[in-house]
Amino acid sequence: MSLQLKGLLSTISLLDLVDILIVAFILYKLYVMLQDTRAITLVKGLLVVLGLTMVSNWLGLHVIYWLLQKTVTLLFVALPIVFQPELRRTLEHLGQGKLFGRSVLLNVEEARSLVNELDRAVMVLAQNKIGALIVLEQETGLNDFCATGIQIDGLVTSEFLMNVFIPNTPLHDGAAIIRGKRMVAAGCLLPLTEDRTLSKELGTRHRAAIGLSEQCDAIVVIVSEETGTISIAQNGKIYRHLDSEKLKQSLQPLFAPQPTTLKGAFANWRHGK
Repeated sequence: MSLQLKGLLSTISLLDLVDILIVAFILYKLYVMLQDTRAITLVKGLLVVLGLTMVSNWLGLHVIYWLLQKTVTLLFVALPIVFQPELRRTLEHLGQGKLFGRSVLLNVEEARSLVNELDRAVMVLAQNKIGALIVLEQETGLNDFCATGIQIDGLVTSEFLMNVFIPNTPLHDGAAIIRGKRMVAAGCLLPLTEDRTLSKELGTRHRAAIGLSEQCDAIVVIVSEETGTISIAQNGKIYRHLDSEKLKQSLQPLFAPQPTTLKGAFANWRHGK
């Protein structure tokens, strides 16, 4: 056994190791992109089908193997349709040169100031039951959605944000898109989610926030006009009933390096509750 192992190792060159490391890194990056999205469940299901196909072939179950083989072929044809949001996000990352890193973060003081301004505005909007939809751009550019609204390019302050969402104004019903510490556009239109399993309590704002988060890595803060409830949408999921402390803990990692992650901050929040 040891001789066979030594013989196998002797056939592996330095170039082979580099090749393996590159493939492993690419698979890891793909896993990170799919993590905490609905696509990861589909990937697991696909792996189960592939495993059953190999087992049925090994056991000589010819009919089952034939059926599974045809199913796998159909699945690979359907993959580009099923994974359309994830494929789009990956291609955008490649086009922007951001597959191997994330966008430039603000320094600690700038990030703390921005988060405090966002928190102050959201709390006032929630107390007065003023509906709001605030999009925080991450690595994926949102220029297509910015083009559907009014270009602003203004420094984010709590007063500025509250003025944008004053009821019965042109910008009230749309989304405000924030890039870094500046609001680049307001009154923007967002795509609605097609997820039919969502609670009927969720209105158009919530469905638009989830719809955008399904298509890109943006984080969307929502204030309900009916209840004043504060929510955040990320990766096709919505986290509701946030207070000021939870909101700040969730937003801080988006703008400055922190030991906690958005996923960890929401670990105890149930999807859609």
